[in-house]
Amino acid sequence: MAKPKIIAELADLVAAATAPFELRGLGTKSKLGGVPAGELLDLSSFAGVIKYEPEELVLEVGSATRLSDVEKLLAKNNQMLAFEPPDLSKLLGVKNSGTMGGLLACNLSGPRRMKAGAARDHVLGLSAVSGRGEIFKTGAHVVKNVTGYDLPKLMA
Repeated sequence: MAKPKIIAELADLVAAATAPFELRGLGTKSKLGGVPAGELLDLSSFAGVIKYEPEELVLEVGSATRLSDVEKLLAKNNQMLAFEPPDLSKLLGVKNSGTMGGLLACNLSGPRRMKAGAARDHVLGLSAVSGRGEIFKTGAHVVKNVTGYDLPKLMA
């Protein structure tokens, strides 16, 4: 099992990989799908709030940040995630509702999706590692930042 602590370590692991990884944050959906192939890549170190500006409606978190922690933080300022991500913990028989990275990877959205948009519609920017082990950033903290392809939406 590999457990990188910083994005540079993650990039090095991906660049040196010779087989696929099984990505895991909290493992809430590990029983879904087929048998995983490759080494376990534990991304749980990438958790926490990086930036939160309630007045500007800006929230930046690590991919392994628990959805429940984000919802508690937003509730303190009478805010919520507009796309109402579902809590599948009881259905899946797990203790927590998953991570923000897993939520965006699955584009999980609730009943207001038709009106409020999907999870991907609310992502303005992200930092990531490509399949070649290259660190890249796309988007920004403002809505009017896209000239060309909207990569944050594509990544969700």
